[in-house]
Amino acid sequence: MNAPNSPAWPVPVTIAPDALADIQADFSREWLRICDEACRGALTPPADRRFRGPAWVASSQHLLMAHAYLLSARALSRMVDAAQVGEPLRQRLRFSIMQWVDALSPANFLAFNPDAQQTIIETGGRALADGLANLARDLARGRLTQNDDEKFEIGVNVATTAGQVVFENALFQLIQYSPETDKVYQRPLVIVPPNINKFYILDLQPENSFVRYAVQQGHTVFMVSWRNPLPSDDDGIDEATWAQYVDDAVLKALQIASDITGQDQVNALGFCVGGTMLASALAVAKARGQRPVASLTLLTTLLDFEDTGVLQVFVDEAQVALREQQIGRRGLMPGRDLATTFSFLRPNELVWNYVVGNYLKGQTPPAFDLLFWNGDGTNLPGPFFTWYFRNAYLENKLKTPGGTHVGDCALDLTRLTLPAYIYGSREDHIVPWQSAYASTQVLRGPQRFVLGASGHIAGVINPPSSGKRSYWVSEQETLPADPEAWLAQTEQHAGSWWPDWAQWLAGHAGAKRKARSVLGNARYAPIEPAPGRYVKVRAM
Repeated sequence: MNAPNSPAWPVPVTIAPDALADIQADFSREWLRICDEACRGALTPPADRRFRGPAWVASSQHLLMAHAYLLSARALSRMVDAAQVGEPLRQRLRFSIMQWVDALSPANFLAFNPDAQQTIIETGGRALADGLANLARDLARGRLTQNDDEKFEIGVNVATTAGQVVFENALFQLIQYSPETDKVYQRPLVIVPPNINKFYILDLQPENSFVRYAVQQGHTVFMVSWRNPLPSDDDGIDEATWAQYVDDAVLKALQIASDITGQDQVNALGFCVGGTMLASALAVAKARGQRPVASLTLLTTLLDFEDTGVLQVFVDEAQVALREQQIGRRGLMPGRDLATTFSFLRPNELVWNYVVGNYLKGQTPPAFDLLFWNGDGTNLPGPFFTWYFRNAYLENKLKTPGGTHVGDCALDLTRLTLPAYIYGSREDHIVPWQSAYASTQVLRGPQRFVLGASGHIAGVINPPSSGKRSYWVSEQETLPADPEAWLAQTEQHAGSWWPDWAQWLAGHAGAKRKARSVLGNARYAPIEPAPGRYVKVRAM
């Protein structure tokens, strides 16, 4: 990572005269072409979906404005590409320009958006009144509405897979799901989701629930449900560290699942930062002479943080030091801050699209389970977050043997030799697929890397029944160091990657035995039905 040596911001930026002249000449040529076509009435709508509505097409003046905006945006982008700066600074410039360009789109302003104006006229002004009401509501709530949240309720129509909470402590609840097959594999599956959001991304509605799919394949599934700490909590949760999460949550969950099922080892799956925690926990266990897991699945997970994509613009020594000063010993990283950060990674889709729909057109966003989950954020204990921020994102120490410590253990992920199934999403803007692939060069056991279509979430949540998307996989036993070299030798398969994973996992799950209808055991008796209390706590 570049962050420790990042230059102070702002810095002077120069562009080579010949490059600048080329950009200016291209701008002039295109502008003259656009004006000529506008004068002849031959100006066609741009490809950008923001400007393809009927009212835009019908208005030559607004079409001209849209083309001028897009031409200016392209020129600014080319200037960033041509700037004589290092790549870290170029990334920051690119991100900053993207924010300004997307915010200043004429579609975002009522005075310049003919679609919004037409909607107000057609509704007799009701759209304007509804839009102002929507704006007032969101200002009171302190967040942008992206979904009709009233259509979903946790445990009623999302997170509905049957099961029981069989353990809880200050950090997490552990859910054991009820079997749906007469026989189940001997070795259970323990899932460690990210604690930046809630676990039910993997258990949305029955038709797209990864949990339900795994249960239906004959696996005894356990799920970690993270506690959502609140500012009002006074039990010390705001002092929890990465080491505590590793020992008192991840390793504890693995041990409980092993105890309940009577197996020496379990299979384990980690998603996003849950995968980073899981790998850290297994390295700690290895250092202690323990091997609690037989196989490892990592979904869109970073172990090597050399390239974190657009998130790199938020990472430098000053930012990390500020968070350490604020919450490094005690306090909470607000879920609202995290949600805002992730939304502005894709501002057109996750911010301005809703500004136009909610406020300019007075619309109510449609009900969408994934966006309901996306808006249900979590707070993080400050010490946990700042350790992760510095050791992973800033200094990239996790991939280096002995580069950092978790508690009293030097972390060495290269000692993990268990079989691993590693998944990346091709259009992931949070975990670039090449960075997910880099885990193959950190771990040492037999590995299968699978690349799915779409992004960080939609690529993962792709049930076979949907018949959507595709995935790439290579049957070569040796994975090359270069991800592009791996991609060149892959074969594309239509549909979901889930069956490929299920087939792989079955090979590590042992023989089948009669399923037990009683969940838990004498030591870990059921506490309450799934999905439990912890997942229902909303961040303040």
